[in-house]
Amino acid sequence: MKFCTTLIAVQNMERSLQFYHDLFDQAVEVDLGWNKTLTCGLTLQEHFDELAGFPAETMKYHSNTMELYFETEDFDEFLSVLGKYPDVELLHEPKTFPWLQRGIRVFDPDGHLIEVSESMYSVACRQFQQGKNVAETAELIQHPTHVVETWYKEYLS
Repeated sequence: MKFCTTLIAVQNMERSLQFYHDLFDQAVEVDLGWNKTLTCGLTLQEHFDELAGFPAETMKYHSNTMELYFETEDFDEFLSVLGKYPDVELLHEPKTFPWLQRGIRVFDPDGHLIEVSESMYSVACRQFQQGKNVAETAELIQHPTHVVETWYKEYLS
């Protein structure tokens, strides 16, 4: 058995497609009408209540029980793009987590929570640029040394 996708219910496919295209540079990879899979693997499903067989009034949007997670190599650029969409609801302003990663959480048009953070590779590279060695970086960013060692080799190449 293998995990195939994450499917989220959407109320308006076109609005959701525009949101994921504009903010996350996602395009439709598979179009099955009410069901569309984006290039990242996320699947959007319109009329999910009908498909699953439960009453529309039982659909819970903005449930805050899960989040979609995206990473970027250029967090500041994402914030610049996000700034062009003042109607996007934020859970919180950009912040730096204890492991030194910068991130923000926003809601999509249906209230699904999305975290966008800089990649941990980018976080590690920032530490290397500041003169930190592998052990110091691993401790600061709370990642295994062997992972940081791999990133350091990539950083040097």
